[in-house]
Amino acid sequence: MFHAAFQSKKIKTKLILYIQFIFYQPKLYTMKASILCCFISTLTLLTGTSCNSQEHAAGKNKTTTKAKTATQFTEADYTEFIRARVLDKVGFSQPAEAFSLLIPKGWSFDGGIIWNPPGTACAGTNQGVKAQSPDGKFIFEMLPNYTWAFSTGQPMAGFNQGQTNAKNCSYGEPLNAEAYFRNVFVRNELGNPEVVSLTSNKAGTQAMEANNNKVRQELIQYGANQVNFYPSSVTAKVKWSNGSEGIVICAVNIVETIVPNPYNGSSSKIFTSNASERIVFVHPPSERERAANMLSVIMSSIRTNNSWKNAVDNFWVGIRQQKHVAHIGTIKMLDDQTREMGNAAIRKGQQNLNTMDANMRNWEASQQSQDRIHSSFIKTIREVETYRDETGRIELGSGYNHAWSRSDGSSFIMSDNPNFDPSSVLQDNRWKEMKKVE
Repeated sequence: MFHAAFQSKKIKTKLILYIQFIFYQPKLYTMKASILCCFISTLTLLTGTSCNSQEHAAGKNKTTTKAKTATQFTEADYTEFIRARVLDKVGFSQPAEAFSLLIPKGWSFDGGIIWNPPGTACAGTNQGVKAQSPDGKFIFEMLPNYTWAFSTGQPMAGFNQGQTNAKNCSYGEPLNAEAYFRNVFVRNELGNPEVVSLTSNKAGTQAMEANNNKVRQELIQYGANQVNFYPSSVTAKVKWSNGSEGIVICAVNIVETIVPNPYNGSSSKIFTSNASERIVFVHPPSERERAANMLSVIMSSIRTNNSWKNAVDNFWVGIRQQKHVAHIGTIKMLDDQTREMGNAAIRKGQQNLNTMDANMRNWEASQQSQDRIHSSFIKTIREVETYRDETGRIELGSGYNHAWSRSDGSSFIMSDNPNFDPSSVLQDNRWKEMKKVE
């Protein structure tokens, strides 16, 4: 009888570890809305002007037209975006590019991949990103996933409670997205701002449901008799005491696994909750429309390096299946493309990665469909438009009427001003207007 109880506990322990592994991964590569205010107000467009001056020479009048120069255009006329790249400096023998996203040019950027090795609390791979405007008035943050677990079986509850000291995981009863947002996220990590509005993010929830169907099959292989998923997502508008406002996207996936005890006919339930989307965009109250446009571009531009993703996935699959696994820090690069990215990072540093040959960016274009989950979460704010340049198609936020690129996969300009042309204003003929694709 003691042996049977021990075996049952062992199965449940493996299950909770597996669930933590699979859900404590970056939202980037988990096939990662009715909602926040629609921000439909129209920007006041600054139109180009010209002035006539009279010159008197040789008894003749001469009229000169002065074009609007770059210094005469303001931030209201256009926003230039550059691609920032996040490296995994821990999991590989050389730094490997994990994912990238567009941020406004001139913003500071900090981001990286977080590894919690096997055998530690909340073992898995996570990530964090922060970008900020020079004046500090605009801040974009993609906070690490947060995972917490709960079990109806007392022995398992004691196991989970032993992990409460971990930074991004804990023990506690399941909470849906709204409950987690109001009772945990707002109070503990956002500085307790006023919640101005909160709406369900249906498109984000649907994207989560599609991915859950894939997870279900592997969970069953690990002894789960029945698996139920309860995904939810919300988009909120908040306001801090200093006057700043913000857009917050929060998604929580609850996994309920029912584990039978074949010896006494009973069963226990394990609940694993994962806050997989914790996006915060801070902005001045006078810049709501512009903030919504910028956030839609950032979120729709996230691209995961599939070679990095496969290496990380295989590492944790090996852990779960108890096969031979390379030690963290020595995972072999899966292909020449990823290997070259790591070599380039060492030679030039991350700040120079945007100068790499455009051919190395081909995977970004091919990853658009896999990373579409991020676009799903921002559909509550802005829809996504598909554009085409010389390198192919790219999805960008629909908050702007015009888009230009240098066809390098790293540089884009968005504008609503019909008179703005970066090739002339910025004196750079590499800028070409992109065409919308139906």
